[in-house]
Amino acid sequence: MSDTAPRLLKGAAMLALLVVLLALPLYVEEFWLRTGFAVFAAIIGAVGLNLLVGTTGQLSLAHAFFLAVGALTYVYVSGDPGGSAIEYGGFGLPPIVGMVAGVVMAGLAGVLFSPIAARLRGIYLGVASLGLVFIGQHIFNTWTSVSGGFNGRIAPPFELFGFSFGGNDEPYLAVLGVPFGQAERLWYLGLALCALACWFASNLLRSRPGRALQNVRDSEVAASVMGVNVQEYKAKVFLVSSMYAGLAGVLYALSIGSVAPESFSLLVSVQYLAMIVLGGLGSVGGAAMGAAFVSALPLVLQQYSASLPFIVDPGQQGIVASQAAAFLYGGAIVLVVLFEPGGLAGLARRFKRQPRPPQESKPVSVTQPAPAGSSPGGTPR
Repeated sequence: MSDTAPRLLKGAAMLALLVVLLALPLYVEEFWLRTGFAVFAAIIGAVGLNLLVGTTGQLSLAHAFFLAVGALTYVYVSGDPGGSAIEYGGFGLPPIVGMVAGVVMAGLAGVLFSPIAARLRGIYLGVASLGLVFIGQHIFNTWTSVSGGFNGRIAPPFELFGFSFGGNDEPYLAVLGVPFGQAERLWYLGLALCALACWFASNLLRSRPGRALQNVRDSEVAASVMGVNVQEYKAKVFLVSSMYAGLAGVLYALSIGSVAPESFSLLVSVQYLAMIVLGGLGSVGGAAMGAAFVSALPLVLQQYSASLPFIVDPGQQGIVASQAAAFLYGGAIVLVVLFEPGGLAGLARRFKRQPRPPQESKPVSVTQPAPAGSSPGGTPR
């Protein structure tokens, strides 16, 4: 009974959260819907990175590279040829094909890097993965027929079976008198993909491969003794993590509306590391909370910069919204490392723990052994 009650409470809380998220587009402004879609994209990428870093213990700084592969594959496969100063190509295929291709290409990039990832660990893997970011930026900036060069290219709006999620808003859709345009439709698209990504990651962690990945993180020697193929599992988790990043890159392209190679710098990889450290390593819910905080904070500060005295508009002398956000979540990371290494997920678990009520002490009767030559009742024979 004690184990069933917390599960029911957690299920009820998740159901209530889902109902709120489903009803939110009926009541909030367009800014919050677009911010939420960007948060959904960040959550997918953070959950994938947490599987690699938090669950398996493999440090990676290449997440920005895999995001770029997913985003640029989407705009090339689903985009049309064009460009004036710099001409670029495109296949003009349906956007769902471009999304799948972005996820697959990011996974293939992870597979190509997985032999290196399987043989390295710690800071050595981090330095090796760091090279992917610089190599990728150079390739994407010079491969103008795909990326459009420094100026980038427009991301085609997403469509599924003739239903548009942006642009022309066809067919017309209204719920309870509220017209559902691009922001509302993208909100539900991001919510569905984010829920599926978190569900898959949660089930993976509870499965046998998930326990094997945790054993690899705790001790590779002990995992090998238990029959876990360490190199194979390292390669597989890198594949899964890069596919998550590819999907996040596609959603990022849909959120911004355009893609440029300069958008996927080393700073993006550092931000994703900040998300999972702040949220809690090895926790799907923690990765989601950390991603929401880090990705939404600069957008919210920029939206309300006029009412905040210490934030100025870009181009003016002072602190802009992005810098203020970096200061805030950087300070939050320092506090988490010092006082709550489990992150926001560990803090939530601490609040859920309730002290057990003190048990009443009962007198304990101690039966003295009967002396030799006595009957069981204590009387001499």
